[in-house]
Amino acid sequence: MTLKIDFGFRKQFKTYKFSLNYCYQCGTCSGGCPVAKLTNGDYNPRKIIEACILGLKEKLTTLLEPNVWQCSTCQKCVEYCPQGVELTEIFDHVKNLCVEAGNYPQAYKAQGEAIREKGSAIPMSNAIIKRRERLGLPVMKTASHSEIQTLLRETGFIKKMESI
Repeated sequence: MTLKIDFGFRKQFKTYKFSLNYCYQCGTCSGGCPVAKLTNGDYNPRKIIEACILGLKEKLTTLLEPNVWQCSTCQKCVEYCPQGVELTEIFDHVKNLCVEAGNYPQAYKAQGEAIREKGSAIPMSNAIIKRRERLGLPVMKTASHSEIQTLLRETGFIKKMESI
């Protein structure tokens, strides 16, 4: 399969003022990445950055090579990068493009639906509430459902959830 360079994709990273241009592909990000270690290099932050630099949008958002969703967002790559490249911000942008392409883990959609319906990705059960009381932890305060709905509507989250 021949991959096509998407110059618009490359340009997006300049438009959003990501620090992608500072990357010189030293590999420090991959060397310090715990996910890269666990996957024996199948997940590789350097390869994601390389694909962004080269404009290989289809490779990242359709083929998921490497799969950007495996990033744990631990920030190790950002901490170790000698050039100060904000890798996880770049990965978030790629993930957003994956969502637009309809290529995302179904668990994320389920969490989004839970937030939309209940106001929380993981609602507090009676068992959790009682356990917190026994441990002397404070009562968890949450915003009202209508306030959460307003935030979701104003940020475009509801429309995004309906479109995917």
